[in-house]
Amino acid sequence: MITLYTWGTPNGRKATIMLEELGVEYRIHPVNIGKDEQFDPEYLKISPNNKIPAIIDEDADGGPLPLFESGAILIYLADKYGRFLPGSGANRYSTLQWLMWQMGGLGPMFGQLGWFTLSAPEPNPVGQDRYRKEADRLLGVLDKRLSESAHVGYDDYSIADMAIYPWIAQYRVRVKDEIEPLLQKRPFVLSWLDNVGQRPAVQKGMLLP
Repeated sequence: MITLYTWGTPNGRKATIMLEELGVEYRIHPVNIGKDEQFDPEYLKISPNNKIPAIIDEDADGGPLPLFESGAILIYLADKYGRFLPGSGANRYSTLQWLMWQMGGLGPMFGQLGWFTLSAPEPNPVGQDRYRKEADRLLGVLDKRLSESAHVGYDDYSIADMAIYPWIAQYRVRVKDEIEPLLQKRPFVLSWLDNVGQRPAVQKGMLLP
């Protein structure tokens, strides 16, 4: 049994999508970040960086395994179940590089754009413009990649797609006026969003918790 500690953020939904795609038994323990539950001392024993998601795999080799960081969780589950990440070779490392691209680029830059657009205590046009331009650049990088490959990591659907999809899908709604014009210039990203979004596991994972 896997316990998933999560909330309805893009990072959290990476994990629900993966677990739904795998079709394995798991339970959800909601961590309401709006109520600062991520700072609960018991949760910090699992996720010392006070972020979601995190998991405990009760059936891990050597005993229960707590694991935090969404990318690490995706890699762990892919390796454990032998799906959505090749075990070796060029396609494995291509998938991992695009996973890291999301974690180090797309996610943080979209997050900053959302903060300057929706949460800044006062308007900050310089910050908003900076992160809008970076979001535009990153979507251009992704569009070029998807003009060359059916999916992001390699031709097959993988954890790279699972990591990137919820960030774009959620921020397309959350900061629509900023993101939608950028997406409309990216036909390959739009087609990929439509294809990935039709997967039943993705649809369910995007609704949890």
